[in-house]
Amino acid sequence: MEVKQINVGIIGTGWCGGIRADTCATNPVVKHLHLAEVRPERLAEVAKATRAKTATKDYRDLLKIEEIDAFMISATPESHHYPMARDCLLAGKHVFLEKPIAIELHEADELIAIARKNRVKFTIGYSQRFNPKFAYVRKSIHDGTIGRPVSALVSRHITRGLGKKITGRTKLSPAAMEATHNLDFVLWCLEPAKPVRVFSTVNYGAMRESTGADIPDTQLIIVILDNGVSFVVNAGWSLPPGYPNFATTWIEMVGTEGALLVDDSHRDVILNTMQHGMRLPMSSMPGEFVDHAYAGPMKAETVHFLEAVACDRPVLVTPEQARQVMEVYIAADLSAERNEPVNLPLPESRASAAAAH
Repeated sequence: MEVKQINVGIIGTGWCGGIRADTCATNPVVKHLHLAEVRPERLAEVAKATRAKTATKDYRDLLKIEEIDAFMISATPESHHYPMARDCLLAGKHVFLEKPIAIELHEADELIAIARKNRVKFTIGYSQRFNPKFAYVRKSIHDGTIGRPVSALVSRHITRGLGKKITGRTKLSPAAMEATHNLDFVLWCLEPAKPVRVFSTVNYGAMRESTGADIPDTQLIIVILDNGVSFVVNAGWSLPPGYPNFATTWIEMVGTEGALLVDDSHRDVILNTMQHGMRLPMSSMPGEFVDHAYAGPMKAETVHFLEAVACDRPVLVTPEQARQVMEVYIAADLSAERNEPVNLPLPESRASAAAAH
């Protein structure tokens, strides 16, 4: 197997982009790192830490650098994803794009079509497929340990500090921004079954009271698949303040021969100090660096993309799967708005989906 060194461009070096950049900087398959970030002080900080070859405020400057093989797009707000990914794919570069794949379904279809035409790798960052606990759930289904899947439940919540940060930059719902990780995870576990019906409702509370905006605390989503299996995802962003970026997830996967219960609530390490009280270190969903080590799935996900490009391997998350997740959360938002189930595929998506092939 031939392994070549590659040159990587990273667009956006905030929380997630910073993790991507740090991971690339220490990986032997990365020859040179090129950064784009609109905040000068953050750009200088990450460029120095990673010894980046290029540091610019305008990502379009990186598109002029012929040697770049692949881009990792971690920019916010999420409305930037489609135009940035489109530019990179049109330039014939491999692309890793943080979720969501786009804002509109026709945008996702266009990105998929361009990637297919230019024969480049295109994948979306859901990160949780690289969480060993989550991967074990899928393994237990596919090796027959728990028999035929019957139902699934995933409950995931983050703190309101992070929730306000997210809702301050986008108008996307909890379904699009929080449940999306778990929709991807369950649909991945239950393949090849496809979603055919979605019902959803939103619940209001602290976010509306504290911001004055029409922002729900949580969103409950029921998805029915074409094989009769159904699952529930409940996601929210209004937990009381705690450890910065704290995330907690509970999974129940029930099958005909057994059940798997997964506690990913990060209560296994507890720090108690006079100054801050009880804290839960290493409990952010993407993970965080701990000196020479790293806790969380995002580093493994980043390395997977680098190796996919360097060794010409397939990516784990296909853009078609990401589009399916997007269609489910759009249907969830429509269902919550209409207070009725929504059937899939969405009528407005059929023509554009056909055009992509």
